[in-house]
Amino acid sequence: MVEVRLGENDRLDWALKQFRRKVKRSGLLKDMKKGRYYEKPSEARKRKKAAARRRKARRAREARR
Repeated sequence: MVEVRLGENDRLDWALKQFRRKVKRSGLLKDMKKGRYYEKPSEARKRKKAAARRRKARRAREARR
């Protein structure tokens, strides 16, 4: 659960900005969007393998630097 605590002198626009930032960093929106439609198990495996390939390629590029 994402939570932003306000003091008496804190501005509402600041709190809203902090809340949005925390939600984005926590990945909550991504999970909600992902759960919007049913994903077949084979599609989930395919997506996860593609993500693993991207991570591996990124690590290989960084290791060459």
